Amino acid sequence: MRLVTTRQFLAAAASIAALALVGPAQAQSPIVIKFSHVVAPNTPKGQGAEKFKELAEKYTAGKVKVEVYPNSQLYKDKEEVEALQLGAVQMLAPSLAKFGPLGVKEFEVFDLPYILPDKAALTRITTGTIGKSLLAKLEPKGIKGLAYWDNGFKIMTSNKPMHKVADFQGMKMRIQSSKVLEAQMRALGAIPQVLAFSEVYQAMQTGVVDGNE
Repeated sequence: MRLVTTRQFLAAAASIAALALVGPAQAQSPIVIKFSHVVAPNTPKGQGAEKFKELAEKYTAGKVKVEVYPNSQLYKDKEEVEALQLGAVQMLAPSLAKFGPLGVKEFEVFDLPYILPDKAALTRITTGTIGKSLLAKLEPKGIKGLAYWDNGFKIMTSNKPMHKVADFQGMKMRIQSSKVLEAQMRALGAIPQVLAFSEVYQAMQTGVVDGNE
């Protein structure tokens, strides 16, 4: 493992910093970490990635160089996790829904709606025994979980006003690849469609989907 940040970031369920497991660091200057993510630089996750770059380079006195690639510049949702496992990138901040298809289905519990009363309860879970045990389940997949990042709670966007459950009826809703999210949308009467985050904007413009989870 080349770098594990010792600075704790905000804990929450929406996304998780993950670092590929690699061999012992060889003497080199600098160590380059490619940090890929799928959102814009001015989002909370994008700003967090830039802050990590700033602190990592500062506290290692330039021995580590972090290259941040936002907006799916290198890989889309599914592909970036595979790239991490292969060592093509060394760091991600994927949403927890990405780990279900990877075989660590326990992370899908975070896709369940209304299971926690508030952010404080969520923080107790992610920083406690349960959160740590979940991170450990990633290691057999070649991934080292570093921390949970706060990327907000569930948000729905759509091309029409949505004020009640009946408004979901028949809507084509983009979801991540999660059986829990799929079941949730069907329960609401919507039609779930899995799409990469980078494709959502165009898909909503062209009517491929009506909304996004």
